[in-house]
Amino acid sequence: MSATSALTAPATAPVPAGSGPWQLARVELRRRASVKVSLVVVALFVVMAAAAPLLSAAGGWSPDAFDKSAVDPYLGGQPLGRLGGISAEHWLGVEPVTGRDLFARVVHGAQVSLLIAFTATAIVVLAGTAAGIAAGYFGGRTDTVLSRLMDLTMSFPSLIFMIAMMSVAKDVNRIVLMTAVIGLFGWPGIARVVRGQTLSLKHREYVDAARVGGAGPWRILTRDVLPGVAGPVIAYTTLIIPGMIATEAALSYLGVGVRPPTPSWGQMIAESVAFYDTDPMYFVIPSSCLFLTVLAFTLLGDALRDILDPRGGR
Repeated sequence: MSATSALTAPATAPVPAGSGPWQLARVELRRRASVKVSLVVVALFVVMAAAAPLLSAAGGWSPDAFDKSAVDPYLGGQPLGRLGGISAEHWLGVEPVTGRDLFARVVHGAQVSLLIAFTATAIVVLAGTAAGIAAGYFGGRTDTVLSRLMDLTMSFPSLIFMIAMMSVAKDVNRIVLMTAVIGLFGWPGIARVVRGQTLSLKHREYVDAARVGGAGPWRILTRDVLPGVAGPVIAYTTLIIPGMIATEAALSYLGVGVRPPTPSWGQMIAESVAFYDTDPMYFVIPSSCLFLTVLAFTLLGDALRDILDPRGGR
């Protein structure tokens, strides 16, 4: 190899000719250190949420068990020991006053927060993708009705309506209610993205060929249009998830989310505010979990959007 060609050669191996968009995306994702770190963090919290009962059993405490011996009743229930009572018995310390194990409550809080976020995201993605494809492909009155419904839903101050709806509903499953309420206000954003992508796809040559060949709308939508919008949908899904996690935490922080004794990161942060000066670890631990999860999903979503969304910066 000559000196000139050596200087102009790429630092990484070139992608094989004829590679599809998903092969190109995988190669590009492997090149980004931030994506690798984000995937590790996301996998860690997902496994922690899925194995919450096993992890809390390994720690020796359930999330609702009180340990009065771990707090000092003469100092307002402050945890005994340094760093909020962190010890071999309580891996992340204990809650002030109650003495409940923080490790058990954090892992079960991850289960609640991620369950609500993932389920609400699934509702948003399914409803938004279906509405966006229908509006973009059929056009006419269908597009008008769905577009006005998107505008109407997006015009509501969603957080205020979420608080109001969660406040008036009492004897219901709070996790199911939060999932439904968050999903109700989240679908128009992705529906608009999918609608715009569908408008650019429905007049492509392969779609016209399928239509001329006698294929029905359902076959065209599932075989030709849906694969074309899959990339942007996947990219924006990973960007929706951190917003869902933050919304659940905000509702729980405001006292209208999941109710005690069910643990939640937002609920734990709200309760820790009264102890931030005397027991800062009670605030730092759930806040760090929330921050790392949202940051990891955001970085991963940004990378996927750059690669998979043809209208992105790349």
